[in-house]
Amino acid sequence: MTVGFIGGKFLPLHLGHVYAIIHASTMVDELYVVLSHSKKRDSELFTESKMEYIPSQVRLRWLSQLIRDMPQVKVISIEDDHGNDDYNWAEGAELIKGKIGKQIDYIFSSEYEYGEIFQELYPDSKHMLIDPERHSVSISATKIRQEGVFNHWEFIPDIVKPYFVKKIVIVGTESCGKSTLTRNLAKLYNTTYVSEYGRTVCEELGGCDGVITKEDYHKIAYGHKMEEFKAIENANKLVFIDTEAIVTQFYSNLYNQEHQPVLDEIAKLQDYDLWLFLEPDVKWVDDGLRVHGEEAMRVHNNESLKELLDNQKITYEILSGDYHRRLISAVELIEELL
Repeated sequence: MTVGFIGGKFLPLHLGHVYAIIHASTMVDELYVVLSHSKKRDSELFTESKMEYIPSQVRLRWLSQLIRDMPQVKVISIEDDHGNDDYNWAEGAELIKGKIGKQIDYIFSSEYEYGEIFQELYPDSKHMLIDPERHSVSISATKIRQEGVFNHWEFIPDIVKPYFVKKIVIVGTESCGKSTLTRNLAKLYNTTYVSEYGRTVCEELGGCDGVITKEDYHKIAYGHKMEEFKAIENANKLVFIDTEAIVTQFYSNLYNQEHQPVLDEIAKLQDYDLWLFLEPDVKWVDDGLRVHGEEAMRVHNNESLKELLDNQKITYEILSGDYHRRLISAVELIEELL
C-alpha cells in the first residue's frame, strides 16, 4: 500500500486545501492530513489580520468533517510550542513520522519552496505538487486572512462557514416590530433567520397570559437555541435572530412573576455579534396573543427589559422611529459590522 501525507495550518480551511486533499487522496492508498499547529506560531499570523485566531480544535473539527466519508483518509494533529522564527522542521518531521508509523511514499503540497527541505527530511519520499500556481483554485489562506473571510466567501467550504457567521439578535417588548425587521433583514441579505420560538409555544397553548408555566420557558429557551443552530448552519454570512433568553426571562417575569436562574445561565452563554433593541414607539397591534397595549404599560415593560439587559452587561444599539427609519438604521449598523 502506498502512503502519503499533506500538511498545513488550515488558517482557515479553504477550497484550495480541499482541492489538494481530494486529489492527493486519489493518488495513494492511504492519505494522512496533518494539522500542524502551535498557539504561538499561529497567533503570529493574525497580528495584522482582519480575522481572529482560530483555535486548533476548530480546525481539527473542520478536517474531521471534511474526510468523514473518506475511509482511506485520516487526520492527525501535530502540536509544538515554537514560533515562526524558531520552528524546528526536523523535530516536526520526526513527530509526523512517529504519528503515521509507516513508510511515507509521497508528500503532497502546493509549494515549490518545500521541495528542498522535504528532500532532506524525507529522503525516501517523493514530493508531489498539486496546483502550485493556483490555477484551479485561485486562493490562499494568507489572502483570506489579509482581506477578510467575507471578501472570499465563495472559497470557504460549507462546513467552515458557520464558524464565521455573524449573529445579529433583535430584541424588544411586544408589538415593537421585531418579527417584521428580522424577516426583512434576512431577505435583504439573502440569509436565514430565527423566529421567536416563544410565539410558537404560545400558539400551541392558545395564548400565554394565565396558561404558560415555568417549564414552558425552559422549552422556549432550549427550543429557540436549537433553531439558532439550524439557521447558522445554512446562513449566508449573517443570521438574524428574533429574541433570545433575556427576553424569555422578561416574559417569565411579566406573565408568571418569576425570575428563573436557569434563563440567566443560558443568557450568559449567548454570544451575539450585534444587539438591536427596538423601542415600542410604533403602533401597538393586537394579534390575539398580545395583552399589554396600554401606553403606560408599554413604557414600563420597555424599561424592565432594558434593566434585564443592563444587568447582563449587554451592549445594545437602540432603534426607534417608523419602520423605514428602523430598517435604515439597522442596515447601517450591519454594514459597520461587516
